[in-house]
Amino acid sequence: MSVNVEALVAKVPTGLLIGSSWRPSSSDEVFDVINPATEEKLAAVSSATSEDAVAALDAACAVQQQWAATSPRERAEILRRAYELVIARADDFATLMTLEMGKPLAESHGEVVYGAEFLRWFSEEAVRDYGRYHPTPEGKNRVLVARKPVGPCLLITPWNFPLAMATRKAGAAIAAGCTIVLKPARLTPLTSQYFAQTMLDAGLPAGVLNVVPSASASAISEPLLADQRLRKLSFTGSTPVGKALLAAAAQNVLRTSMELGGNAPFIVFEDANIAEAVEGAMGAKMRNMGEACTAANRFLVHESVAEEFSARLAAKIGALKVGNGLDSDTTCGPLIEQKAVDSVSELVQDALERGARAIVGDTL
Repeated sequence: MSVNVEALVAKVPTGLLIGSSWRPSSSDEVFDVINPATEEKLAAVSSATSEDAVAALDAACAVQQQWAATSPRERAEILRRAYELVIARADDFATLMTLEMGKPLAESHGEVVYGAEFLRWFSEEAVRDYGRYHPTPEGKNRVLVARKPVGPCLLITPWNFPLAMATRKAGAAIAAGCTIVLKPARLTPLTSQYFAQTMLDAGLPAGVLNVVPSASASAISEPLLADQRLRKLSFTGSTPVGKALLAAAAQNVLRTSMELGGNAPFIVFEDANIAEAVEGAMGAKMRNMGEACTAANRFLVHESVAEEFSARLAAKIGALKVGNGLDSDTTCGPLIEQKAVDSVSELVQDALERGARAIVGDTL
């Protein structure tokens, strides 16, 4: 199904969701969202300030007690309706992701299914909030364990999986009875904006989910992590940023969930099935165009099979069709921004200067 791109972008909210309304930034500043395939401007989104971040936390705190008191069944039904709406709007979500992030449309559709499943999963988990009741070791008393919502949460999502990371974090918080301040990535805020509106359409009460896109991540995180009313931080992103956030979160002893970058090796032993190893390498390296925290960053290949493995992998990578993710024959979209292109180019040039030999690409 084809989607009218202009009509789709026009119906995505571009303000801040604070409490019951979408509103402009307190500074009236905006930042542009760029299509990495065409370098064209998609939309101008309000850039939240520290004042806006605190206002969003105010809204979350105002309804935290009421939301925590809702029945698990009510929270479950909202999440189930949200799941059904995301599936119904799959073409819209997939197109938005491809527009602002660049991945081929087929991969975006895959993320819609993947991301929606978190909503369905947590809709079912919401009603399974089991406690514990058991005797103490000496047998004289009984221990009763009851689970309670931790409180307002700050959820910071990355640009590479703009829907799935939002649904995974928000779905869990909503199921548990927690309110949310969501900070989407600067490069890909539109998917989160549309997701937030979908949650409202599913019946989520005002103030439970607040969204504060911003050109400055620190403008959001710093005042909120310093505020004792915030009780949970969930972050997916780079290790250096994660370290800084953990240090700030420690000041108020916040609960944290951190999904940080890695340096994963892909190892090929001398007795490996090379055809299968190449297929595995393509999945490990080129999933999401290689823009994934789980991507293989190093290949360690036994010298006896290095030439064959390299030649076969180069052929596979060379056969990828790089282009606009909306084009049906594209199998690899563009990198997210020029900064990423420059970084990859520097790595390639450094390797060549150290004696590497290019066997695929323009430098061959």
